Amino acid sequence: MIVVAGESSNDREVMTSLLRAHLDFTGKIVPINDPVALKEATGTNLSSRVTKLVGKAKAVAAKEQSELHGLVVHLDLDAVHDGHYDTVRTRLRSELTARCPAPLALALAAWETESWLLLFPDAFPRVHPGWTVPQQLRGKDTGLVRNPKEELQRRLGTPRYRESDSPAVMRAAVDHGHAPAKAVGTSRSYRDFLADLHGW
Repeated sequence: MIVVAGESSNDREVMTSLLRAHLDFTGKIVPINDPVALKEATGTNLSSRVTKLVGKAKAVAAKEQSELHGLVVHLDLDAVHDGHYDTVRTRLRSELTARCPAPLALALAAWETESWLLLFPDAFPRVHPGWTVPQQLRGKDTGLVRNPKEELQRRLGTPRYRESDSPAVMRAAVDHGHAPAKAVGTSRSYRDFLADLHGW
C-alpha cells in the first residue's frame, strides 16, 4: 500500500494519478485526509508533526492489513524555484526519511500543483475544448511561473479554471501518454519528485 498525504483532496488525486502512471502500481493507494502543515515547521515542531504524519500512514496500512510500500507527501511551496526551495526540501526530506520506514517521495511543488499541470498543456483542452494554454506558458521552466493557478484562471479560456479541475487535467495527461515522462518544459520540483520515486 502507498499512502498519500497532501494539502487538499485535489492534490492527493493528482499525486495518485502520477503514481499509478509512473510506478505501474496495482496495489492500494490510500489518502490521508488531514491537512499537511509541514512547510513552515522547524525543529521539534517539525519533528513532532512528521512523527504524527508517519504514525497515521502506518495506522492506515495496519487497518488495511497491508505493508506500507511508500509514503508520498505533497506541499505547495508558494514560491518559485530558488535557494528557499532547496532549504525547505532538504529540511523536510531529511526529517521524513529519518522517521518513515518505507520509501518516501516529497512533492514540494513550486509554485503549486498547477505549475506541474502546465508541463502537459495539451491535456487542458481534453478536459474542456474551450481551454488553450497560451504560448507564453508553454515550454517554460514552470517552477519560475508565479501564481500559475491565477494565470490559468485568467488566460486558459472558458469555463474558468478551478482548483477542482486539476485531477481531471492530470488524468487526461496520463490517459494520453504525456504524463509522467513527456513534459513540455521543465520543473525542478517535478523532476525531484520523480527522482524520489525511482527504485520504488
